[in-house]
Amino acid sequence: MHADADVDIQDTEICHRGFFRLDRLTLRHRRFDGGWTPPLTREVLLRGPAVAVLPYDPVRDEIVLIEQFRAGNYAAGRPGWMTEIVAGITDQGEAPEDVARREMREETGLAVGDLEFVAEFLPSPGGSSEVVRLYCGRVDATSAGGIHGVDGESEDIRVLTMSTNDALAWLDSGQVDNAVTLIGLLWLGRHRDRLRLDAGA
Repeated sequence: MHADADVDIQDTEICHRGFFRLDRLTLRHRRFDGGWTPPLTREVLLRGPAVAVLPYDPVRDEIVLIEQFRAGNYAAGRPGWMTEIVAGITDQGEAPEDVARREMREETGLAVGDLEFVAEFLPSPGGSSEVVRLYCGRVDATSAGGIHGVDGESEDIRVLTMSTNDALAWLDSGQVDNAVTLIGLLWLGRHRDRLRLDAGA
């Protein structure tokens, strides 16, 4: 956490340190009227930066999606398996573009060509420090498919392709249920024609 004259951190307690770290902060912050709040207690899930990629084939006008089990989705009372775009956590000192290419290989078996920056955002700023950097990555979806993932991480990832028209219809019908994929598809809907033109499609 960075220093901010308008935030007074009075105590930090590490509640859990595992795959994620959970801290309990006691703090006060400056109010809009210039005063200070009373001491507040807030739990924050500390998670390193992540990178996500929307794999898009502008020639075939298809996107590549992955399906895998998500414990958070299951805990929310929803189906455990989620269809989404490629994403992964950044290792110490790793450049975001390198993360994008590594995760594409691991999760889809595909090489990614040009990467275009889409956005950087916090999916859940009320309780998590995670920042996601999202790209659109050009791929050849001709051979996309199969089961992928890193064995040592117990990943079991199914790869599928979808026409952009179907994906946007899926978006409009409310079937996209995670923020990263939602943002990626909304962006693609705005930039699809340009991407296809640039690819000579």
